[in-house]
Amino acid sequence: MLLRNCLSVLVLALFASAGAVAQGIRTETIKPSSPPAAADSPTQRAAAEKGRPNGRFTPSSTPPEIITDLSRLPAAVARTRDRILAAARGGDLQQLAALVKESKAIYSFTDDKDPVAFWKANYPDSDGVEALSILVSILETGFVRVDEGTAQEMYVWPYFVRMPLKTLSAPQKVELFRIITGADYKDMIAFGAYAFYRLGIGPDGSWHFFVAGD
Repeated sequence: MLLRNCLSVLVLALFASAGAVAQGIRTETIKPSSPPAAADSPTQRAAAEKGRPNGRFTPSSTPPEIITDLSRLPAAVARTRDRILAAARGGDLQQLAALVKESKAIYSFTDDKDPVAFWKANYPDSDGVEALSILVSILETGFVRVDEGTAQEMYVWPYFVRMPLKTLSAPQKVELFRIITGADYKDMIAFGAYAFYRLGIGPDGSWHFFVAGD
């Protein structure tokens, strides 16, 4: 009888101990991994294979140098910027498209073949001319020099491509809102980077891209 009682006490103790251990275990919900990002278009893959920048940027971990002094541009870069600005200010989509085709600049993350048709489709209310206005506004902002000393070195407008948007000063926000809307800004804060139009010119004066999105 005594042995039976001892065994009963032991069994109860074991159950109690197991319960205490179970309560001390932390559970974790395992979330499925995010789906892989969509593959770049053939245009983007070709650019990557040739070592050409494709216009995708993430904010710098350290504050970038924001350059506003155009005299710091290499002569070839300054000439290309002037040619692009002249075409955009003239309001002639065909003239700008000719420069795009001459330089083989990327203007879309899809496989569109005609820059004029692309701009008109994206800005039908202005028959595409709004894209020219955006381009002028961008080239009138400060710029950054990225990947200095590498094959990917580039002068990029606007400088927001390298800025964490949450760190912008009040004057910088005013400059940003000349290019995008408040709704765009909120979307970009959630996205984590500036994702509107940006333009890049290589040190040799090659126009590489004028793209928006990601």
